[in-house]
Amino acid sequence: MDYLRRVIAKTPAYEPLEDSPEDDAGSVEERQRPWARFSRLEYAVFFILGVAMLWAWNMFLAAAPYFHSRFESNEWAATHYQSSILSVSTVTNLASAYTFARIQKNVSYPWRITLSLLINSAIFTLLAFSTVLLTDVSVKVYFAFVMVMVFGTSFATGLNQNGVFAYVAGFGREEYMQAIMSGQGISGVLPCIIQILSVLAVPKNASGGPQGSSPKSAFIYFLTATGVSVLTLLVFLYLLRNRPSPNPKTNNDDDEDTALVEGTEDKSVSLWTLFLKLRHLACAVFLVFTVTMMIFPVYTSRILSVNDPSKSRLYDAPVFIPLAFLFWNIGDLAGRIAVAIPQLSLSHRPWLALVLSFLRLGFIPLYLLCNINGQGASVKSDIFYLFIVQFFFGITNGYLASSCMMGASFWVSADERHAAGGFMGTMLVGGLAAGSLLSFVVAS
Repeated sequence: MDYLRRVIAKTPAYEPLEDSPEDDAGSVEERQRPWARFSRLEYAVFFILGVAMLWAWNMFLAAAPYFHSRFESNEWAATHYQSSILSVSTVTNLASAYTFARIQKNVSYPWRITLSLLINSAIFTLLAFSTVLLTDVSVKVYFAFVMVMVFGTSFATGLNQNGVFAYVAGFGREEYMQAIMSGQGISGVLPCIIQILSVLAVPKNASGGPQGSSPKSAFIYFLTATGVSVLTLLVFLYLLRNRPSPNPKTNNDDDEDTALVEGTEDKSVSLWTLFLKLRHLACAVFLVFTVTMMIFPVYTSRILSVNDPSKSRLYDAPVFIPLAFLFWNIGDLAGRIAVAIPQLSLSHRPWLALVLSFLRLGFIPLYLLCNINGQGASVKSDIFYLFIVQFFFGITNGYLASSCMMGASFWVSADERHAAGGFMGTMLVGGLAAGSLLSFVVAS
């Protein structure tokens, strides 16, 4: 820990612009002025941080077949484990993100990021070994263990989200925020691919369970998450060693090298003030994730292929369910990448972003047309489900969420950017929590 603190201490301090406005968001020119020149290295590191930020979240979602095989002997656990994971995760995430967003003075955002990655590394390792060491425990014990692991990763994610969004917002570059959002999209795609490959790598009858997901597959799957966290930590520490300050005034200023450990000097801003300045974007990102989490995880974990599983393993639930998650996440990633084109971004059209976020409720009846719990589909086509429903629902999520997050720094003054980044991260997590709680109604 002392070594990590010394590494972080090498990074120079932020310093708010002296002419930043105190009473409003300032002139357009001032709001648009970045604090740092664009760097491909920084963009790449922020992209990797985005991948690690939501890896745990997507890991728990894509591991639905394995968890079902562990809980299937208990009807309540098999029915509600997905909603329980979502609720524990998002409520914990929201509480931690809200708490950290309120603490703005004497804050070291790099230390928050570092600590969150260390916590996730430990928890992912425990999850991996639980697949081989806790195979004989009761459903209740394993259910409790999983919820504790979810709680730990969710606390770390809240810490990570607040640290990353605030840290990156301080650079004043929309490209870097887009890197974070694109990395999050990748974190949804890769776990699904790993889950599918880990299942296909094991013979179909290896686990003996109806769901066909073996402990060996789960061990490989969970252990990759440890590798992702460790790799991200090393890359981030490398950036802290080598990056210039985002504020040109403090570049190469060794006299202020320890300020990021001691705390930043940005203006402390109330969450209500930030909400008034960012109300349309904040409500839009909240609504985007409320709608997404209310219907997407629950339906995706229950909708089965309309084709005969005996014809191909792709139609088996342990493969088809992660495949459905994969299509949604590919769409989500495509939406996040699309906003890199300035003409497509809604960052400066917050009203439109809010309206489009509300219209996403129209996807609910489309899910109801699919093969829920194998009871039959009104539209008997996997192509309809995977391409029309999953893929396009994912596109709208990534596109609108990224537009909202990227636009936050435009509508506040330069010395409010850190606080604005943390606030928008809290609104995002709030949407996740609200949608997860509503998912209990959908699950029933």
